[in-house]
Amino acid sequence: MKLGEGLVYSKSHEWVKFEGDTAWVGLTDYAQSELGDLVYVNLPEAGDEIEVEETFADVESVKAVSDVYSPITGTVCEINEELLDSPEKINEDPYGAWLVKVENVTAKEELLSGEEYEAFVASEQA
Repeated sequence: MKLGEGLVYSKSHEWVKFEGDTAWVGLTDYAQSELGDLVYVNLPEAGDEIEVEETFADVESVKAVSDVYSPITGTVCEINEELLDSPEKINEDPYGAWLVKVENVTAKEELLSGEEYEAFVASEQA
């Protein structure tokens, strides 16, 4: 399992990168490997409000459709439109293939450091 640089993680296997007033959200390497080959991504629209621990997107793999939960509360300011045509980019580079950019972040769940996330994943597999 790979981790990204300068990221924090949620227990529902999303990563967050904070830069100034903007946060990028994506799926972790662990999540994409568990899901398998992704064939479809359904993202919110710019301007949509997302809430901590609420579903804001879903991804479809050859195995199943899975909800993506928001680790933060805020307003979607941009979606990664490239993923709509090429969802496999999440499998190829999960930390480069962000799902949404969020601004006006008002809340975040308890996010984990890379070490804490690794320990969490290991405890789930035990």
